[in-house]
Amino acid sequence: MNKINSQAFFLHKKGTSEEAFELRDFQINTPVNQEVLIEVESFGLNYADVMARRGLYKEAPAFPCVVGYEVVGKIIQLGTEADQSLLGKRVMAFCRFGGYSKHVITNDFATVVVSDQPASELLALCTQAVTAYYMAIYLTPVHKGDKVLIHAAAGGVGSLLIQMAKSRGAIVIAKVGRKEKEEFVRNLGADYVVNYNDEEYKAKTLELLKGERIDVSFNPVAGSTYKKDFELMGSGGRLILFGASEISSGKWGIFSKLNFVRKMGLILPVGLMMRSKNVLGVNMLKIADNRPNVLTFCLSESFKMYKDEIIKPQVGGAYEKDEFHKAHNALESGKTTGKLSVNW
Repeated sequence: MNKINSQAFFLHKKGTSEEAFELRDFQINTPVNQEVLIEVESFGLNYADVMARRGLYKEAPAFPCVVGYEVVGKIIQLGTEADQSLLGKRVMAFCRFGGYSKHVITNDFATVVVSDQPASELLALCTQAVTAYYMAIYLTPVHKGDKVLIHAAAGGVGSLLIQMAKSRGAIVIAKVGRKEKEEFVRNLGADYVVNYNDEEYKAKTLELLKGERIDVSFNPVAGSTYKKDFELMGSGGRLILFGASEISSGKWGIFSKLNFVRKMGLILPVGLMMRSKNVLGVNMLKIADNRPNVLTFCLSESFKMYKDEIIKPQVGGAYEKDEFHKAHNALESGKTTGKLSVNW
């Protein structure tokens, strides 16, 4: 099998961005079966990558590895069973790790042909918009009049969830942690904004609801926020957990993890049934592994919403290769809004 010379930012140990990542030369195989080989123009960053370099993301491959879920680039080689019309096309693509590389292999169904749209916006569609679309439209659709609580509302997924929920006629409560993010989410369409560093978010949400309850919570934090959201939900409410960022702030290793689990408590199915409440877990890597047709559908539909200007991905910063560590540190800081990307 022929190989192609390439480069990638390898995650080789836990630590800061500067300690954990190393730019290395390596060789990548040529594609087989339904695979395509993409010459990468830009790749995206996700908070899961920060969790991986802290050793807190169990889905990540063993060190040394190349993380990263999405790329924009040109397809330069095809496997024998791949769609041959894709050769030479510029695409946005979802990959199961490997994104921090100059060349990436993925399946043809995990790509969408694009034209000259900015890579920094397209990258937000591959993971963030697909996740938002899957949760808010495919898995459990948001309905007109639903009262929706969105955690980390200024982030990549959160900013798109606001737009999708508003496009469906929902009432959106956006939760943020910084003053400068309040206007940002209002401009995206949020009806109410809660700054959890200025006021206790559960109490403020109850005040805003004026005796009513939320219908949907999109929660990438988990931990102590799980019980609060569960108590905020009314009958028929849906609590959607798609991350566990609260655990990333723990400084005591296994004790932090145990405390995180303790805060979450136990879910008894009979209790959910009696109270008509719903708790759903979302991990798009598992969807990609086990239901690739769903991933393909959500990716293409998200791109349609983007082209129709129903959603607009928010760009937090487009960095050059030599600014890789700066980009990772910015993501980790929690001070950014929107998608961060790195150009080769």
